[in-house]
Amino acid sequence: MTVNDVLDGRKLLEIDCVDRVYLTLSVPNLMVGGQVVGFLTGHEGQPIPSPALLERRGQTFRRAVESFARSNNIPVITFTGKRDKSRPGVLADSPWPERKIDQVMPLIRKAAATGRSQVVAIGVAQEYQRVFTGSKSETGTGAVWFTYQRTERRVTCYYFYLWDADIGPAFIKICAYFPYPGKIWLNGHEWAKRQATKAGIGFRDLSNGFAATDDPAALQAICDRLGPATIKVFTERWWARLPLPFTPTDRAAGYWWDISMRQIEVAKTIVFTAPRHARAFFEALTADNLDIGRPDNMEIIFNRQIRANTHGVFRTAVDRDNDGVVVNAFYRHSRIKYYLKDRRALRIETVVNDTYDVGVLRRLEHLDELIAKARDVNRRLLDTIRVGQDCVLASPAIERVAQPTLTEDGRRAPALRFGDPRVMALTGALCLNLFAVTGITNKSLRALTTRLLGTPYTTSQMTYDLRRLRLNGLLRRVEHTHTYLLTPDGQRLAIFYTKLHDRLLRPLMAADQPQAPPALRHALTTIDQHVEDYITRARLKTAA
Repeated sequence: MTVNDVLDGRKLLEIDCVDRVYLTLSVPNLMVGGQVVGFLTGHEGQPIPSPALLERRGQTFRRAVESFARSNNIPVITFTGKRDKSRPGVLADSPWPERKIDQVMPLIRKAAATGRSQVVAIGVAQEYQRVFTGSKSETGTGAVWFTYQRTERRVTCYYFYLWDADIGPAFIKICAYFPYPGKIWLNGHEWAKRQATKAGIGFRDLSNGFAATDDPAALQAICDRLGPATIKVFTERWWARLPLPFTPTDRAAGYWWDISMRQIEVAKTIVFTAPRHARAFFEALTADNLDIGRPDNMEIIFNRQIRANTHGVFRTAVDRDNDGVVVNAFYRHSRIKYYLKDRRALRIETVVNDTYDVGVLRRLEHLDELIAKARDVNRRLLDTIRVGQDCVLASPAIERVAQPTLTEDGRRAPALRFGDPRVMALTGALCLNLFAVTGITNKSLRALTTRLLGTPYTTSQMTYDLRRLRLNGLLRRVEHTHTYLLTPDGQRLAIFYTKLHDRLLRPLMAADQPQAPPALRHALTTIDQHVEDYITRARLKTAA
């Protein structure tokens, strides 16, 4: 069965939802040393901007956290970060797994059973953060002054692990040193589960997702609602409850956290009706798309132009986790991955580690735009998977294109001969335009073909090639324009030619080189020997 057979005929549920959301807290007015001096002198009214003032403020915050924990009977967990070599993955002198969130999950589940929003635990860790350090200097008259610069230091950080009745599990991390940078983590699937329960929509859980639902359309509508406003309401709700290093007076003066996007995961989950077939399907899918991380494929999937000076790593990595195989394709700082979820669902996730990778600004108010682009990335990967595996052509179709023919109205359709460098560059360029929603023009296709061909390629040559593509039924022209669209036959032929050349012929032609598998080199040597013996017995002369 092909991908399309499975996805069209054995699909129980398809849902798009934001998965993990990781946000950064920073204060725009406290980014450079001069702003720290202004904070201490102008805002707090101190005549000398001494580092002792910042230390005093930090101590006040630490005491407030300790008092908050005692008053509310909140457990405090110290993260040591040390491994116990006798127990892989477990902290020394601690019963907890190494991942911080795993250490508090039993407490989170206990809090969830109550249905009441609460601080589940406070984690204390020593981590490297960019904080301000002061240095003392004297003027020519002997007056003392202080300057500040940002340095990376190992300092105390507090993790406030929360169970929120609206959001679900989350944490807010705040550094105990000025200017108190922080992080926020939450999960979109968990939020959607809370909202579905409130709306009375029945569903069955998938680990970190949905396995089934009574109303797919209503559940998708809920997933579509998660945006900046929801997160801002959540943060304001907890700003009012948690001990914070900044006061209302600081906030009124403009000294407060700005929220930006650090890492956003957007997922598409397709649950199969027959899980027993899921493993075989996914393994075939993985084998067929091992080259998905190549720059030309990433250019299609992320819809971003990749130039010679584009920084970043473009590759495919096949990794194993506890549940099976994960295929990761890397694009600059970000990546897209797909894997089999709980042995019954195909999960595609776009992980954006830098919003500029997809042309979006970092501030939280641009989250909706980022989600829309990430969903498009997921869709384009799924489209690539669909087209990539369903590209079998009957021999008459190949003959019709590979040899000169006549159209139904008697016009001559020139051939597109397989192996011709110009034809291979042309079909490769068509592969790069599989999902060009704005269509194909002479100029756009010529630029790609020239780059792949590596030799001069004129406008007239492009005009001739467009004509033979159209006469062979591979392109159709949009009426009253000079724009063309790929036909289904054009998609199949472009992918078929490119795959056959790149995946079969090129490796076989290089099979006598050291990188070919020994068994294949031995087989080809045997074939050569048999051919030589046949020539000798037939008394055929070698061509000059």
